[in-house]
Amino acid sequence: MRPIGKLAAATGVKVPTIRFYEEIGLLPAPPRTASDRRMYNDEAVRRLSFIRQARHLGFALDSIRSLLDLSDHPDLPCDEANAIAERHLAEVRRKIAQLQALQSELSRMTAECAGGRVSACKVIEALHDHSASH
Repeated sequence: MRPIGKLAAATGVKVPTIRFYEEIGLLPAPPRTASDRRMYNDEAVRRLSFIRQARHLGFALDSIRSLLDLSDHPDLPCDEANAIAERHLAEVRRKIAQLQALQSELSRMTAECAGGRVSACKVIEALHDHSASH
């Protein structure tokens, strides 16, 4: 058993984040000592490490909750876990496409900039043109 500070050190998750995960039910509330200190076991380390890795991969909290529920039932088929990962992958691909479009637009804007005064700045002009069309 370890206190919250040692759990934070063992998992790389900050203390306020651990408390938040407890608040929203991703991490079960731990037993407390007579002096009201939270004490965490190895299962808490495992679960918090799982949450940290899932967050690192960009999974939303609701998806993590579902994945943890599945993880708690190891005899179930993994179809739902795969579906969650596939939905997340599709979202990642959508974001990459958006970033690539952003990169192209910014590259175009900066390539057209000849320097000089703001009155002739293609970056400023492009931003004004874009805002007028929306």
